[in-house]
Amino acid sequence: MSTAAQRGTSDLNQNNSQQEPYRSGFVAVVGRPNVGKSTLINALVGQQIAIASSRPETTRKAIRGIMTRSNAQLVLVDTPGIHKPKTLLGSRLNDIVQESLSQADAIAFLLPADQEIGPGDRRILSRLRQDFGRKSEDGHWQWTIPLIAIVTKIDEINRTELVAKLNEIDAFAAFTEIVPVSALDGDNVEEVRGVLVSAMPEGPQMYPAEQVSEEGVEDRIAELVRGAFLEELDDELPHSLAVVVDDIEMPEDQDDWVQNTTGKAVIRVSIYVERDSQKPIIIGRGAEHLVKVKKKLRTDVNRIVGHKAKLDLHVKVAKNWQGNPKQLQKLGF
Repeated sequence: MSTAAQRGTSDLNQNNSQQEPYRSGFVAVVGRPNVGKSTLINALVGQQIAIASSRPETTRKAIRGIMTRSNAQLVLVDTPGIHKPKTLLGSRLNDIVQESLSQADAIAFLLPADQEIGPGDRRILSRLRQDFGRKSEDGHWQWTIPLIAIVTKIDEINRTELVAKLNEIDAFAAFTEIVPVSALDGDNVEEVRGVLVSAMPEGPQMYPAEQVSEEGVEDRIAELVRGAFLEELDDELPHSLAVVVDDIEMPEDQDDWVQNTTGKAVIRVSIYVERDSQKPIIIGRGAEHLVKVKKKLRTDVNRIVGHKAKLDLHVKVAKNWQGNPKQLQKLGF
């Protein structure tokens, strides 16, 4: 091919690239508890949006992280882990998952590389087949929207084990694509971005480019506080804890705020447990847990509020709130 022809082909390719349609849509991120859903969403967005914890069933709401690029915008919905509910709260969480699935343009089904495919994974696949699958005449499953397998935690296994795991997942279901990733190490995160963008329909940008979450300030702070206590308390109270931001009191006069560098926004937070005996566990000896959480979150809270801020934490009892409809409603479930 002549140089001119090569240049013409290059120009044509460049023009085609410039005319690529903008893509946007919702990705429901599903999987059983503790497979890395929140960690992956945080990695894709580029900052912490959802609580990433080693404890199962950490996510309690459909947290929406927004990833914007020059050619696309993804709304990544971090769903609670699909599981058999043991409490009214568990049933409400499964309802949240169903609502998220109904809005999805694609499904990212997370399967950990270091664990066997189990009953929980098969239960999720069955649920997805009911909502989005149909069998062709030859008996193969087809999907009404893209179903993408994200194989997480690949840093936990070697290459030979990874190849075997990818083959196992390929045989497990007729996925649209299978992508391995280590969100913790950042390994192959960009490939996941590309696959998810390609799965989106053509559409306009839905949120401002600088917006990274659909959650309000109060909800983001409440999630940060809950996540900090989950880490601080180890396994003592993982599911008995609920957090609500009651009020954010900004400095009354903006001019005074600019002049008075010691002025702080006051964020009043209620931390709910189910029994009186659990309050001392939250507070800690000499209020050590409260002090540690405040110190740990200072920078993140200041960034979210846009000012220096003070966390005013209060521990309260909402008896057996996980099974009480009125309490669940009060706590936002």
